[in-house]
Amino acid sequence: MNKITLILLLFCVSFLNAQDINYTIRNISKNTKYQDFGVTYYGDSLAVFASSRKDKSIRKRVWFGNKQPFLELYVGKVVENGDIINIERFSKTINTKYHESNVSFTKDLQTVYFTRDNYLDNKIKKDTVGWILNQLYVAKIGDDGKWKNIKPMPFNSDNYQTGHPVLNEKEDKLYFISDMPGGYGLTDIYVVEIYNDGTYGSPQNLGPIVNSNKKEMFPYIDGNDILYYSSNGYKNSYGGLDIYVTKLTNGKVLEKPQNLGFPINSDKDDFNIVFQKNKRVGHFSSNRIGGKGDDDIYYFEELTPVVFECNQIAEGIVREKESGALLPGAKVDLINEKGVVLESTIADKYATFSFKVNCNTAYKVVGSKQDYIEDMVTFTTSNVNELELALNLNLGTNEFVNVRGMLMININPIYFDLDKSFIRQDAAIEIEKVVRIMKKYPKLKIDLGSHTDSRAHDKYNQDLSDRRAKSTIDWIIERGIDPSRITGKGYGETELVNKCANDVPCTEAEHQLNRRTEFVIVNPEEIREY
Repeated sequence: MNKITLILLLFCVSFLNAQDINYTIRNISKNTKYQDFGVTYYGDSLAVFASSRKDKSIRKRVWFGNKQPFLELYVGKVVENGDIINIERFSKTINTKYHESNVSFTKDLQTVYFTRDNYLDNKIKKDTVGWILNQLYVAKIGDDGKWKNIKPMPFNSDNYQTGHPVLNEKEDKLYFISDMPGGYGLTDIYVVEIYNDGTYGSPQNLGPIVNSNKKEMFPYIDGNDILYYSSNGYKNSYGGLDIYVTKLTNGKVLEKPQNLGFPINSDKDDFNIVFQKNKRVGHFSSNRIGGKGDDDIYYFEELTPVVFECNQIAEGIVREKESGALLPGAKVDLINEKGVVLESTIADKYATFSFKVNCNTAYKVVGSKQDYIEDMVTFTTSNVNELELALNLNLGTNEFVNVRGMLMININPIYFDLDKSFIRQDAAIEIEKVVRIMKKYPKLKIDLGSHTDSRAHDKYNQDLSDRRAKSTIDWIIERGIDPSRITGKGYGETELVNKCANDVPCTEAEHQLNRRTEFVIVNPEEIREY
């Protein structure tokens, strides 16, 4: 048995030696037998980190089955060899008798985002089953140099966790982790916009390229929009949490994450990597065998920077040239310099489209839509991350089509939002065709029918379709058409265009096809030109 173990050990050592080692690492001297982790740089020479090290000013409690003090934030000086010395508690106003950990500072060091138990104004809050959850907070530095005006982030909830904040280089985005509903796994990485007025957008999940069905934690963004984070949800893991890296392109993750490999990653938890500004050295945390305590802080040097393929996002919008109205549903082709169509897409409900493209390459995009003359834009990608393109389509002249012996206005479907009857912007441009035709032929009369999908009760849907018919008629009348020339009514869910009847499973896109309005010319003989 011992001989077999020795052979396996030699095999593992040989395998590791055969790999390209890109990092040197060292356990720093000030680690304790307790938890020490989560370095964030505080200016050019200081570092803030979390620790459960013994401190007479901190109470104790049972935590993870062991008697350890609460996690506190500490600050120390970073010296040339990566050690952190002259360590002291970070802040009496931010540190409390509960947990505090990972922080992120603005470059002017006037604002800090940090993780804390759900505790504010001397009040602790619990979720519905009695757990105290981690939450994100923000604080400002006061004139006296102390952290003040501590506030919870607006997207916090007593019933899910938020934490591990990090700002991007422009400081207009905050990345964090959460187990909020709607994610892919146990904890996911999210991003939220920070507006100029100090308010925040809605959290957006970074998506399935990054987030797995397990844990993604401890994000870090360097000055080149390279995203580092830890995960235990990928098949190429060494074990526990491993540190991965990918690139953000226009705020989106397009590249498959790379495992940083040995010796950064081990068969235990490895996490919270950060780089010193404009250097290839930094710190990360690990509870690997051979450390001084529970979690330890390690200093590392990267020998060769991680390289990614050069990819960009070319995105844009499709509009009607004359009116500037949006044209959702337009087809957009991406074509290379040899004229080959590489990819096609349909503009979404906001009339936007996007393609993943190579850097320093010539392309053109062509937009087309029924009843419109196509438009084309040529461009060459550069080293920027974002390309904004605009396609403007001229309306064609074929305004009518003969359908089953009846003359109908040749327009695209007019759709309504679920349970709504207002005229959407994409529908407005289609109805504008009706108005133009009715003004061109002053005696022409139009009858319209409005419909719903099958969801909700029959009576409710009938009333909803009547409201949709009325809003469409009112929209036309408001643009100068005599009310006697336009009639219409609702048909509820009685004329579905597909299989999506009651209790039939359908996608939202399939249901959308039934929420429509159709137009029929009552007296086509009034049209003298066809």
